[in-house]
Amino acid sequence: MKTYKSIKHIGESPMVNMGPIRLRQPIPTNEVENVDPFILLHHYGPYAISEFNNPFDLGPHPHRGFEPITLLFDGEQLHRDSLGNESVVKAGDVQWTTAGRGIIHAEAPTKEFVKKGGTIEGIQLWLNLPAKYKMIPPAYQHLKSTDMQTIKDESGNINLKVVAGEQKGKFGKIKTQTEVNVFMIEAAGEGNIEIDIPTTHQSCLYLLDGEVMVNDFKTLNKGAFQMVIFNTDGNTIKLDVLKQSKLIVISGEPIEEKITQYGPYVMNTQTEILEAMRDYQQGKMGYLY
Repeated sequence: MKTYKSIKHIGESPMVNMGPIRLRQPIPTNEVENVDPFILLHHYGPYAISEFNNPFDLGPHPHRGFEPITLLFDGEQLHRDSLGNESVVKAGDVQWTTAGRGIIHAEAPTKEFVKKGGTIEGIQLWLNLPAKYKMIPPAYQHLKSTDMQTIKDESGNINLKVVAGEQKGKFGKIKTQTEVNVFMIEAAGEGNIEIDIPTTHQSCLYLLDGEVMVNDFKTLNKGAFQMVIFNTDGNTIKLDVLKQSKLIVISGEPIEEKITQYGPYVMNTQTEILEAMRDYQQGKMGYLY
């Protein structure tokens, strides 16, 4: 039986500074600690990138204990990591890094993109790993937009791409460590779509741009309310898209473990954080120059 999920929280997307980068951070905030198993959501851009302006150049940095995920909506980025991977992530693509016991990676617009100029916009998610998986071997997956299974609404205006998980018999090609759904949605105009979400999942909708009504109740607009977090009481989210829009829907089975975080490390205890810092300094996460 189809039942709409009730709304737990409606949130804005406040601007924060991350070094030279100014971006939106709806998770975490003073009101929302996380949407377990998702512990961070950054919306970066749109940035006008050129040879004279390129703030989004993230040099080599480590991670341990979780999965940093990039959903690129516009632009072009180069991914490099200590496993030897090097790939160009283009608009609509996804890069999914399993940090596990430790990885060093770097992200930046490609030299060719900087030279010709353009706009970059995307989402970065931090997906927690349960204690039993925090020290698994690191891995990297690059999923191209053209390889994703898609679902369209009756109008043909709404295009939902299944990155991970399952939706109406379509499956994401990302191999996940835990039970999660990640959907990228772009709409060329008005339309409506219903999205199935397991009742036990924590779930969230985030609007990058446009205007969308959720469950016949709340309308989201960029610059006003942009995020909805749902209760674990229904199995469906209804979206009425009112104009050209971009959004994501994420959900997952909650891990429900204590989190201890320091910078790029997400572990369960302070001792494990100190071990991560030591292992990085000793080169146990590899090298990237």
